[in-house]
Amino acid sequence: MNSIIATPPVFPHELHNTHLSATRSSTMSFPNSSTTNRKRKAEDDEPSPDDRMSASPSNSPGVASRSLPIHRQMKRAKSGLSGRPLALPRLLETLDVDSLRGVLRSICERHPDIGSEVVNTAPRPSVSSALSVLNNYESALQASFPFGGSPTSEYAYNRVRQALLALLDALNDFTPHFLPPNESQASQSLSFLDGATDIIHRLPNWDTFQNNLHKQNAYDEISKAWALVIREAAKRAGGIQLQYGGWDQKLTKHNQLALGKLQEAVDEMRTNLVWMGGQPQPQQFGSRGDDVSSVRQELLSGTYGANLPVRVGPW
Repeated sequence: MNSIIATPPVFPHELHNTHLSATRSSTMSFPNSSTTNRKRKAEDDEPSPDDRMSASPSNSPGVASRSLPIHRQMKRAKSGLSGRPLALPRLLETLDVDSLRGVLRSICERHPDIGSEVVNTAPRPSVSSALSVLNNYESALQASFPFGGSPTSEYAYNRVRQALLALLDALNDFTPHFLPPNESQASQSLSFLDGATDIIHRLPNWDTFQNNLHKQNAYDEISKAWALVIREAAKRAGGIQLQYGGWDQKLTKHNQLALGKLQEAVDEMRTNLVWMGGQPQPQQFGSRGDDVSSVRQELLSGTYGANLPVRVGPW
C-alpha cells in the first residue's frame, strides 16, 4: 500500500527540451490512458441495473407520456353533507292548490295584518272564477247523494246537508261582492246573478217543506240582488245596460223556472224599462198619444180621430 512509484532518470541532453520531453514522457508513460478514459465514459453513460431499479418513475418517458385518471388527479373536497330542510321556494313547489290555500289561510288567521295585505294585493275575482268555485261546490253536492233510494227523501237530505250548506254559504259570500257599490259595472253584476240563479234552479227539491226552506231563502236573496242591480243600473248612463243584452227576457225566464219567486226583480225591471221608454205603457181604450209622429202616421193612414168619441145631437 505504501509503495513508491519510481521516477525515470533525466539525462543532461534532455534538459534543453523539457517541454517536448514532458510531452513525450507523458505519452510514453501512459500509452493506454485515452482508451481507458473512453471506455469508462461509455460505461458511465450506460446505467447499471441497480440504477435502473432505483430510478424514479416520473423520469421515465413511458410514464410521463401517460396521464393519470381524472378521479386521481382531482382531490375530493369535503362536502360536509348533512340533512337540512327545504328552502321556501322548493317547499312551495311541492304544495298543491288546496295545501297552499290552507297554509295561507292559517297564516292570515294568526297574523291579521298579513291577511289585510293579501286582500289588498290579490287580484279582483272575476265572474268566471267566482262561478267556477260555485260550480265546484255544486259538483261536491251532487257527488254526496247516496246510491239508490229516493234523491228527495229525508235520508238523502241528511247525507248531502253538509255539502248543501257549503254551497249556500259560498253563494251568500260571493253575491255581495258583485253588487253595487262594491261592483260598479252593471254588466258584471248581471252576469254573475244570471249564473248564480241557474245554480239555485238546480238545487234539489225535497219531500218536506222544512228542507225546501234553503232553496226558498236562496230565491228571496237572489231576487233582492237582481232588484238592487236593476235600480242602480237605471241611474247610470240612462240605463243602457238594461235596454241591451236581453236582460228583461232572461229575468222573465228565471222567474218562470222559479215559479214566480223572482217577481220582485221582474217588477223592478219592468218599472225602470217603462220609465226609460224601453217598453211602451199600456194605453187605455179611446186615448190618443200626443206624439207628433204618431199623429202624422194617423193622418197619412186615414185613421186620425177614429178612436175619438162621436157626439150626437146639436153642437
